[in-house]
Amino acid sequence: MNSAPVTFIRGRRKRPDELPRQPKPEWLKVRAPGSPNYVRLKGLMRDLGLHTVCEEANCPNIGECWHHGTATFMILGDTCTRSCGYCNVVHGRPHAPDEQEPVKVASAIHAMALDYVVITSVDRDDLPDFGAGHFARTIRETRARLPECRVEVLIPDFQGDETALRTVLDAGPDILNHNIETVPRLYRAARPGGRYDRALQVLSRARGFAPRIPTKSGLMVGLGEEWREVVDTLRDLRAAGVGIVTIGQYLRPSLANLPMARYYAPAEFAELKRIGLELGFGHVESGPLVRSSYHAHEQADAVRATSA
Repeated sequence: MNSAPVTFIRGRRKRPDELPRQPKPEWLKVRAPGSPNYVRLKGLMRDLGLHTVCEEANCPNIGECWHHGTATFMILGDTCTRSCGYCNVVHGRPHAPDEQEPVKVASAIHAMALDYVVITSVDRDDLPDFGAGHFARTIRETRARLPECRVEVLIPDFQGDETALRTVLDAGPDILNHNIETVPRLYRAARPGGRYDRALQVLSRARGFAPRIPTKSGLMVGLGEEWREVVDTLRDLRAAGVGIVTIGQYLRPSLANLPMARYYAPAEFAELKRIGLELGFGHVESGPLVRSSYHAHEQADAVRATSA
């Protein structure tokens, strides 16, 4: 399978943002959320004055995830020190971290009686430990209040700092996730502050430092990558010891973000899942609406079952 054919205008290559806007396919439409558990969690969020990535990013899966008692919290503020082409988070000079934030988040998780939680953050290249201490404290504070809640962390690359990575792993998360996001050729445009080889190194080191903690990574498609590049990236992730991988459709958040090259069809996502499983991943979540935290509790269960 290959990417969609390139279009030319008067002898020159046509940029993706010049192409006619593609109508959203039926497989990208979801029902509005409204289950009792979703309504309960939404009310608790408002009462506690908290916001989640689920809401901030307008995630299409919020209804399903909250129904199953899974939520994703963002720590270390809402301003990122990097400016990735696919991301709509504000970038600039962040405020100093709230020292009480780990306690506040853990207390919210306890109040919501969540079964599975994902903790993520913006990049904090301005901090000496890149925010690793906040991750570790949030894990420990959550465990102190709700021991049965499983905690997945979706970390930035900490600029490749080994001490920062060890700090998070020493706190004992159930899953350590670092998203590769895209293929190496597109890194300069999509992740100008990151490096493909460094992302792989974070995942490989995590396996070396804490082999009992499964690693996970996520990949977006539709940014203009070629099929073979996606497969090669999956091979690289598997070589780095990654056990769980998520593959989802890139959807342009705003006109200021990178344009989307094309929609992948459900059959293509199914084929990527087949390839991923053939490569040896313990679990592959692949589909148009898949995001990093989608079915996170089920992914953890699947890997736990295969490693038992």
